[in-house]
Amino acid sequence: MNNKFDALKDDDSGDHDQNEENSTQKDGEKEKTERDKSQSSSKRKAVVPGPAEHPLQYNYTFWYSRRTPGRPTSSQSYEQNIKQIGTFASVEQFWRFYSHMVRPGDLTGHSDFHLFKEGIKPMWEDDANKNGGKWIIRLRKGLASRCWENLILALLGEQFMVGEEICGAVVSVRFQEDIISIWNKTASDQATTARIRDTLRRVLNLPPNTIMEYKTHTDSIKYVLGVLGGAGP
Repeated sequence: MNNKFDALKDDDSGDHDQNEENSTQKDGEKEKTERDKSQSSSKRKAVVPGPAEHPLQYNYTFWYSRRTPGRPTSSQSYEQNIKQIGTFASVEQFWRFYSHMVRPGDLTGHSDFHLFKEGIKPMWEDDANKNGGKWIIRLRKGLASRCWENLILALLGEQFMVGEEICGAVVSVRFQEDIISIWNKTASDQATTARIRDTLRRVLNLPPNTIMEYKTHTDSIKYVLGVLGGAGP
């Protein structure tokens, strides 16, 4: 959890080329060492609740993305642009991340925060998302921070009561408005999407006349491919 700020930086730190070793034996030893390091590192990175912490039902990961508006986005460039902030497994770990993060209302430009279950990328093409969709609510400026906090607390508190259907949530900061969305796995399950809609209306305390739109990820992909020639949320 030392890299909680890294995903908010615009600069990318790429991998550096390494000089080739002259000895094949050294190459093999080095490769084995790197592989061992990688394996032990991945074991260390398994996120679990700390002693006396309150575990969540699922582990979640915060992501951040920012891009130039109006520029077509391919799946590859979108995936390169999205930054992982960190993963948490308990209420206490969540607050350690969240208390240091910029609030959506203070973000500028074309920016997004994503909160998804660990192992699910915030992309339409991810296996957990590809048959699903999302509820979309467009907000006037000034409401994003409060609505985002209410939404993610409801998400972490399992208030939606739809089993494993919820994949994650997104807040999108735009120039004229902000957008809140919640993603689920099965777009064809109308009973589930209706329950998510009703819970969303309640936890965000939305006025009865608030417009809520459900959009399948398949339709989103078709739209972007047809109009912009790219892909990505």
